[in-house]
Amino acid sequence: MSARVSARSVPESGLREGMVVRSAPSRQTLVLLGLALILILTFVAALVVGSTPVPIVAVIDILLGRSSQPDAVVMAVESIRLPRALTALLAGAALGIAGLQMQTLFRNPLADPFALGISAGATLGVALVMLGSGYSAGVAFGATTGLQGDALIVVAAVAGASLVLGLVLLVSARITNPTTVLVLGLMFGYAVSAVVTVLVGVSQPERLQQWAQWGFGSFSGVTWTRLALFAPLIGLGLLGAGAMTKQLNALLLGEHYARSMGVGVRRARLLTMLGASVLGAVVTAFCGPIAFLGIAVPHICRGLLNSSDHRVLVPAVVLMGGVVALVAQVASLLPSTGVLPLNAVTSIIGAPVVVLVLLRSRRGAFAG
Repeated sequence: MSARVSARSVPESGLREGMVVRSAPSRQTLVLLGLALILILTFVAALVVGSTPVPIVAVIDILLGRSSQPDAVVMAVESIRLPRALTALLAGAALGIAGLQMQTLFRNPLADPFALGISAGATLGVALVMLGSGYSAGVAFGATTGLQGDALIVVAAVAGASLVLGLVLLVSARITNPTTVLVLGLMFGYAVSAVVTVLVGVSQPERLQQWAQWGFGSFSGVTWTRLALFAPLIGLGLLGAGAMTKQLNALLLGEHYARSMGVGVRRARLLTMLGASVLGAVVTAFCGPIAFLGIAVPHICRGLLNSSDHRVLVPAVVLMGGVVALVAQVASLLPSTGVLPLNAVTSIIGAPVVVLVLLRSRRGAFAG
């Protein structure tokens, strides 16, 4: 046989001598690039929009350190809007990734970062500080540790979330059925929420306003000092999710398939629950309970990518989570009469997505 390849054996659309044929970018690549561009635009919008709008040119000059704007405007952008926008980006990415992990682990389209009662645990910690008899103990604790105000609330939320997380992990180590673990987590959440309801019922009226304000959710309470702790914790959680893509892809097809692929199912399940719960707990501790982002963002990305491959879903969810959180933050500041509750905005965004997911799942369209 001749070593040469007949010209007829090469398709007309194939390689020709002296030419390099490059394949067009895939849909997934285009989606990721588009999300990255939208994220940049929404981040800049979050710096522009506020009680006093700042021109985009002035914002760029401030970021580059060459602004001639008044000191009040520079301080507003650097000390308030920039950390708030970074917090929204990180919180949205964290909740999106945590929701993706929980939906994959439990193969449930409505699973979210707080399905295991982590948000309820954080809420209990905050309630003990703000409401009822725990308030005086909280003040005493703050006096001995130097933690006051919002910092004390963050510590209380982390402690409450860690308590519930420890109970869930202890139970999950003894139970092999993930659905049972999910149901038990929900029961833990209901029990803890009942305690919070009792505290609300017996608390003094003047303390309820601060409690209600925390329950609205906000990205504004994270200063540069707290961002120095918030950002590394979220970063570690996101890196852990990126390292778990192979295990998540295997779990997506069922535990028997995952075992056949050499995946340690129990270890992967514990690590996934731990990672999702920590991300949800950290966001709740610093920003309050943020609704619907964890449910909606993974489904939006699955629809855009037309894929359930976590190798592309994880970066897409990180980008989309940041975009949705920043859009919600900007939308909450648009009314001239005041600031909308953040949870109201995220619910308006997320509720239609959940409805569509329910309609699709009834036809068997959900693939994890």
